[in-house]
Amino acid sequence: MKQQQQPAPVAAPPQEEQLPGGGVNGSLREPEAAGRSLERTGDRENDPVVVGVEHRLRCTCGCGLDVYTCRTTDFVCTVSPRMHREVLALQDQGKGPQQIVDAFVATYGEVVLMAPKPVGFNLAGYLVPGSLLLLAAGALTFYLRRREMVAAAERPKTTGPSARADGATQDELDRLDRALREDD
Repeated sequence: MKQQQQPAPVAAPPQEEQLPGGGVNGSLREPEAAGRSLERTGDRENDPVVVGVEHRLRCTCGCGLDVYTCRTTDFVCTVSPRMHREVLALQDQGKGPQQIVDAFVATYGEVVLMAPKPVGFNLAGYLVPGSLLLLAAGALTFYLRRREMVAAAERPKTTGPSARADGATQDELDRLDRALREDD
């Protein structure tokens, strides 16, 4: 009798290597590695009054943006969300937009404003650039007119209808005309 050969055992397919942080449910083993958790935003986060106040306040993280723009575009900034929560807390206390801005100026100084108040020395920041621009335009106009006047004074003056731009007189043109007719 012939012996039947048994089929060779099929090798189990190699298991795919799991990525770190991936579990049965795909949960992250170290949640703090993903960064700080963010609260869900609601209608209050984008209230026109809140947004208007935050556009007037500079974020103190050093980015140079207003609080609203920083908190909605720079997702690693931790300063603008804190300042946003301060705005909301002041609004909860019943303070109006100008009172909120004044509270921030009292806390952080006038540097927290996106535009300085137009009083005292700050007024120079509003008036000097425009004044310098007008002064430069006036000086340029004066220079160009003066230059045109000097150029006009240096041009030869015409002495009647017989004078031409090329400087030839009528007598010279008549002699040239006679000479050309004699050659023909």
